[in-house]
Amino acid sequence: MSTLPPWIENRIEHTLDKKLTQRHVVETMLEAERPYFSAEQICARVRPDVSKETVRLRLNELRERDVVAADTYPESITLYYINHPESNWPLSPEGKDALAFETPLETLSVSDFVRLRNPAGIRTLVLAGFQLTLVLFAIGILAPVVLGDPPVQSTNGYWEAGGNLFVMCLALLLAERLARMIRTKRGATKRVLPERIRSR
Repeated sequence: MSTLPPWIENRIEHTLDKKLTQRHVVETMLEAERPYFSAEQICARVRPDVSKETVRLRLNELRERDVVAADTYPESITLYYINHPESNWPLSPEGKDALAFETPLETLSVSDFVRLRNPAGIRTLVLAGFQLTLVLFAIGILAPVVLGDPPVQSTNGYWEAGGNLFVMCLALLLAERLARMIRTKRGATKRVLPERIRSR
């Protein structure tokens, strides 16, 4: 059992007769190298036989005791973080940057998808599917003239569509990473040049 900060130790419930205790939730949040969590992310880190509803119940209890705070964003995404008395949200610039890149798909679990319980994640997935469908239609128009046959061919239409969609997603991912590397290098060059000018 790890030692919690005194201000947390004095506020949490010290019962051990629950499958998931408030202490376990807090320890999980403190041990992880991130400033905020969705309930799904905490559920994935605690015991595998604990439901997301149980995690949410413990988080709500911790909120009532001012150990945990939460911010709710559009499309019902709620992020939880340790409510340090000496800090204001966001806890750090890194946390703010990380939040800017958090997407609804990162909070979409398999169980949420099957039970249609995460509207933002499902809507994002559907919109991405629409966009990829339009890209495939465009490729289908150009391919016979420029590219030739599709890279994946099968007598099963679903397999062929899925295989070609996978190849296209992989190509888009590689292109995005290449573009990010180029932008990062350009940004670094722009930062270095003014420093050299100032030093002259």
